[in-house]
Formats: sequence, structure tokens, C-alpha cells
Amino acid sequence: MNMICESEKLDDYLLELSEVNYSNPIIGAKVDDLFNPSQTDIEKAKVAFEFVRDEISHSWDIKGKRVTCNASDVLAYKEGICYAKSNLLASLLRSQGIPTGFCYQRLMLFDTPEKGYCIHALNAVFFKSLNKWVRLDARGNKKGIDAQFSIDEEKLAFPTHEELDEKDYPVIYAKPHPKTIAVLEEHNDSLEMYKHHLPESL
Repeated sequence: MNMICESEKLDDYLLELSEVNYSNPIIGAKVDDLFNPSQTDIEKAKVAFEFVRDEISHSWDIKGKRVTCNASDVLAYKEGICYAKSNLLASLLRSQGIPTGFCYQRLMLFDTPEKGYCIHALNAVFFKSLNKWVRLDARGNKKGIDAQFSIDEEKLAFPTHEELDEKDYPVIYAKPHPKTIAVLEEHNDSLEMYKHHLPESL
């Protein structure tokens, strides 16, 4: 798929935001733990991706009710849905000067169209050494989901089935989409939010 950058300025994909708050001390401590100056941008991205994928639980998988949004809260509580986890991965990588954006898919919420659709969030990372964007999905693996770090062929959590009205949105956003942030800010029960209130389209 041909990705389209929302902004032509790579610096826009490095900005600190309220949701991508990498100056927060808890983020800083994890940055010191994960990274060292000898690592390449690809090595840093792999370390950060695998940390968020494996060490931050997806709220639905653990049946956790807490709603997290800002990267520091996601890290502090070690849980969140894909919107929240993408904020944390962006925060970790932007802290290292690695441009990171937000991408979205429209997916079936469960296993059939009748059960509704949802917007799923993942990240796109720009590797200067490769001069290209790579999509990474740190949602978290489980039976049937096997997302991996790959700079060649994408290994995302979910394929899209266009015949079932699923889709990949081509835009790489510099900020989390307002619809995804709004739903996190408006709810305080993650399970209820996940089942009934996720946006169905951008």
C-alpha cells in the first residue's frame, strides 16, 4: 500500500503532545532502560516495539476496565487498548529522534460484520537509514495474532478483508486521530468502551 504523509515535515512526527509526553519522568526512566547510544534507529525501534507489544497488556485481553490514554499513564499502569499503546510507542521513539506517526485500519470488531466494526490504531516509523516508512502494530500478540518487527514485509496484527468492508487507511498522521482520543477521554470502563463505543470509521 502507498502510504500518504499527513505532513511533509518529518519534524511534525517528532513533536511532543499531551498524549505523546516523552518528557514525563516515567517515560524518561524507561527510555534510559531501553536505549543506549550504540543502538541504530532500527535497533531502537525493535526494542521499543517489542516492549510495548509484550509488556503492556491490551485491556481487552486482560479484561481490564482502566482506560489509559497518555503515554505516561499507559506505561505506569502497563495496560491500554491499541489507541493508548500506539501513543506509548510513539512517545518512546520520538524521544530518540525517530519520526513516528499514527495509522489506522477499519476492522470487524469481532468475527462477523453483524457484530460491528471498529477503528484500530498502529504506528508508522520512518527509518532515515532506509529512507522509508514502516508500519508496526504493537497491539499485543495472542492466539491468532502474531505481529512482528519487520523492515521488509509487513507483519501486522490484522490483515484487512476488503470484501468484508474492512480497510487500511493510507494516511500517516502526525497526531493521534481526534476520534480515538475522544473515545478514551469520554469513558472510564475500558470493556464497555471497547464493546460499544469505538469509532467505526475515520
